[in-house]
Amino acid sequence: MESEKLLEIKNLHTAFKLQNEYFDAVDGVDLTLYKNEVLAIVGESGCGKSTIANSIVGLHNKNYTKVSGEIIYNDENLVEYSEKQLNEIRGKEIGFIFQDPLASLNPLQKIGIQIEESLIYHTDFDKEQRHERMLQLLDQVGIINPKRTANQFPHQLSGGMRQRVLIAIALSCKPEIIIADEPTTALDVTIQAQILDLLTELQNEINAGIILITHDLGVVAQTSNRVAVMYAGQIVECADTIELFKNPLHPYTRSLLQSVPQADSQEELHVIQGMVPSLKYLERQGCRFAPRIPWISESEHEKNPVLHEVSKDHFVRCTCWKNFHFKDDGGSKI
Repeated sequence: MESEKLLEIKNLHTAFKLQNEYFDAVDGVDLTLYKNEVLAIVGESGCGKSTIANSIVGLHNKNYTKVSGEIIYNDENLVEYSEKQLNEIRGKEIGFIFQDPLASLNPLQKIGIQIEESLIYHTDFDKEQRHERMLQLLDQVGIINPKRTANQFPHQLSGGMRQRVLIAIALSCKPEIIIADEPTTALDVTIQAQILDLLTELQNEINAGIILITHDLGVVAQTSNRVAVMYAGQIVECADTIELFKNPLHPYTRSLLQSVPQADSQEELHVIQGMVPSLKYLERQGCRFAPRIPWISESEHEKNPVLHEVSKDHFVRCTCWKNFHFKDDGGSKI
């Protein structure tokens, strides 16, 4: 890809403290975000998607978390930034759209004040300019009556309107990077589509790069340019969105796609057997998905799986993908 790099993650490790020991929730992740693209990070709950997002902007509790590796932005490593330095770029150069708008917004402050907060911190706008920008943002994200909404509290708005407010806050300073952590999880399908269309439209206006965290493959197909599939703290496959859906290779990616309901199919849904391993019991060697595909022998897995570029810009971890097939057990796919 020839586009300009906005963010480059190299060998990222984020470990959480459990019973006085540290365990990697993100284990050796490499990712690149390019200008004016949507990079989706997809996987089951607990695989490390949100942990990557929080690591980028330093939102982890440092008393219980260790972050190492490189997160390169503007030729500097954000992992080495102090809290003061991170505060200077959060909201200004990197916008964050949180998963739960009701929990993210201050219930005791009016909407207008909360949007202006970022402008107070990151711009030299006077009071009148901030107010004008705030109303402009509410209008930009599709709020029908910006003046009325600005004087309302979060509990007075619908879920879709609250999510629009979070997008307005994230875009207030026209950031280069937008991190959207499950931005449509709590919304119904109609509102989901509106929010995704809005996000893509606004992103194109400011030429930002978006990191979209989701477990919804429908959202991925509709919105993203590239996809990174995560499992148990590692990237197991990364490719252009069309390529990934057309030619999924890693057993986990193929299992995820097989698990999506199809309107015109009469077949039983594929079920991925087993459970995502706990941080404390992750195998430090070998393919971490191996216990959930026991019909592939140990010899067909790499001892220390790495990402292989199997075709242009299509990367897959472990060579087990060459031997993967869905096992049929009494008529039910497992």
